[in-house]
Amino acid sequence: MLKTIWGEQLQPEAVLPEYPRPQFRRDSYWNLNGVWEYAITESDVQPETFDGTIIVPFSPEAPLSGVGRKLRPRQFLWYRRRVTLPVGFVKARTLLHFGAVDQEAAVFVNGEQLAHHIGGYLPFSCDVTDALHGGSELTVVVCVRDVTEESYHTRGKQKTARGGIWYTPQSGIWQTVWLESVPKTHIRSLRITPLFDEEAVELRVQTSLPCACVARLDGRTVTFCSGTSIRVPMPAFHAWSPEDPYLYDLSLEAGEDRVESYFAMRSFAVRQDGDGLMRLFLNGRPYFHTGVLDQGYWPDGLYTAPSDAAMVNDIEQMKRMGFNMLRKHIKIEPLRWYYHCDRLGMLVWQDMPNGGGDYLPLTISAPLITGRHRDDHDYVRFAREDAAGRREFLQELEEMIEHLYNCPCIAMWVPFNEGWGQFDARETAERIRALDPTRTVDHASGWHDQGAGDVKSLHVYFRAYRHKQYSGSRAVVLSEFGGYNHRVNGHAYSKKDFGYRRYKTPEALCFAVQDLYIRQIIPAAARGLSAAVYTQLSDVEDELNGLMTYDRAVVKMDVQAMRDLNEALVAAAAPESAQQEGSR
Repeated sequence: MLKTIWGEQLQPEAVLPEYPRPQFRRDSYWNLNGVWEYAITESDVQPETFDGTIIVPFSPEAPLSGVGRKLRPRQFLWYRRRVTLPVGFVKARTLLHFGAVDQEAAVFVNGEQLAHHIGGYLPFSCDVTDALHGGSELTVVVCVRDVTEESYHTRGKQKTARGGIWYTPQSGIWQTVWLESVPKTHIRSLRITPLFDEEAVELRVQTSLPCACVARLDGRTVTFCSGTSIRVPMPAFHAWSPEDPYLYDLSLEAGEDRVESYFAMRSFAVRQDGDGLMRLFLNGRPYFHTGVLDQGYWPDGLYTAPSDAAMVNDIEQMKRMGFNMLRKHIKIEPLRWYYHCDRLGMLVWQDMPNGGGDYLPLTISAPLITGRHRDDHDYVRFAREDAAGRREFLQELEEMIEHLYNCPCIAMWVPFNEGWGQFDARETAERIRALDPTRTVDHASGWHDQGAGDVKSLHVYFRAYRHKQYSGSRAVVLSEFGGYNHRVNGHAYSKKDFGYRRYKTPEALCFAVQDLYIRQIIPAAARGLSAAVYTQLSDVEDELNGLMTYDRAVVKMDVQAMRDLNEALVAAAAPESAQQEGSR
C-alpha cells in the first residue's frame, strides 16, 4: 500500500486537529475527529451492534480509515460516537458541524434526527441544544448513502469502476467534524467584499437575532447593524498578490459572541493590456496565471489530506517551482487549504464538482480530437435530462460560491469541465456573475464553448498548441496541457500507466517539459495567451503525469528548471510597453 510520510505519522487521537474555519474562528471548539464506531448494513434500520472502529474523517475506502471496505450503492454506512462535553463548554446554543459527507447524510443526536443533507462536497450544521436536555452527554449517529454515479448527484471524478482519469469512489465523512457552543445572540455568517478601486472593504454580518455589531480592522473600530452592509474606507491599503500575500486581521463582536477573521485587498478582471491584447488582470495590471491542475487526491486518505502539513507541502512545492496558481480540479477542499493559499500567496481557479447521468464518450472525449463544440441545451447528449438534477447542481454551485466567497485566493469560478454534466453554461455564467461580480468565470473549461464567461478556455494534449487571437472581450487561457508521464518505481499506485507522453528518466521528462514550454507556451504568452495550466501537480492512481509522485515522496521535475520556465513565461506575457519600461 502506498502511503505518504504524513500518513505514516498519523496519530488517531490527533487527526486534523486544527480549527477548520480560519476565517470564522471562535474560542469554542471541540474536535470530534478520531475513533468512531462504524457499520455497513443492507437496510436503513440502525444496527444494534457495530462492525468495528473507523478513523474519522477518512472514508472507509481510504487506507487511513483503518476499515478498507467499499460502500455499495444500495448499502448504508453508519457512524456512532458518544461524547461528554467538558465543564463550561455549553453556552446558550451548541452546534454540531460537518465539513463534508459524501453523498447523503442523516444525523441523529440522542435519538433525535436533527439534519438531513444531500451533496458530498459542502458543509452543514445542526443545533443540538434541545437534544442535550440540559445535560452534557450526547450520542451522535450518522447514516450515509452514496450511490456514486447511479444518480445525478455531484460525484466529481469518482467512479465505481475506477481507472484512467476516473478514481476510487469513497463515501461518508471526509472532512472535520466538530462542536462549538455560542450565546443566544451569535454571528451566523460573514461576507467580506474588497472594493479595490474604491479603496474600501464591504462587510455584511448575519446574526441569530438583530443586534449591533462591532468590527475591528486596520487599527479602527466600526459599529453597524447586523443584516446590513457597511463600507469601511481603506486608504493607501496594502494590496494582496502571490508575490506579497498581505492579509488584514478582522475581529467581529455581536453581543457576547466574538469571531476572528481576515481579508485581503485585491481585484480580478479581464481587460486590454498596453498592446491591445485581452489579458487577465490582478489589481489593475496584466497578470499571467501560470498554474498546475490540482486534483487533491492522496493514496492513503483519498479526498482527505493526511495532515495540515501535507496540504501546505503541495502549495509550497508548487511555489518553489515558480507557479502562482492552482486549478482546484473537480473538488472543493476544506477551508484550511484555501487559508494556506491565502497566506502563502497562491491564486486558485475553483472548479465545481460535476454530476448528471452517464456521460457519452462522443460528447466528453471526441472534442479533444475533433475540436467540435455542441449546444449544451441538448440535455440528452450531455446526460442532464433530469430537471431535479439540474436544480440541485445550481443550488450547490450557489452554496459553493457563498461558502468560499471570502477566500482572497480564488480568482476564477469554473462550473463545467470538458462537457461532464454540462448544461446551460451561458446562463450559468450569468448566474455566477450575479452572485459574485468580483471574480472571473471560465464557463466551459476545455470544450463545448458557448461564447460566454470571461475566457476562451482550451485543453490541448495531442497536438502542438498554436495560439490564435479571438475577437471579443474574452481572454484566451490554456486551462489544461502537458500531462507528461514518468513512472517512479516504488512510488506508483498500480502497474497501470496512464499519461499523454511517456518518458523513462527524470532527465528525459525535464527536457520534454522544457521543450514544450520554450517552443509552444512561452511564445504563445507573448502573443496574448493569458494563462497556462500544466497537468498536473501529482500522480493520481493510474495517472503518472504529475510533477510529484502520488505519495509526494519524489519530485520528478527539476525544481529550478521549472522555476526558470515559469519566470520566462511571465516575462514573455508582459506587454511590450512594460518590457521597454523595465529595460530602461
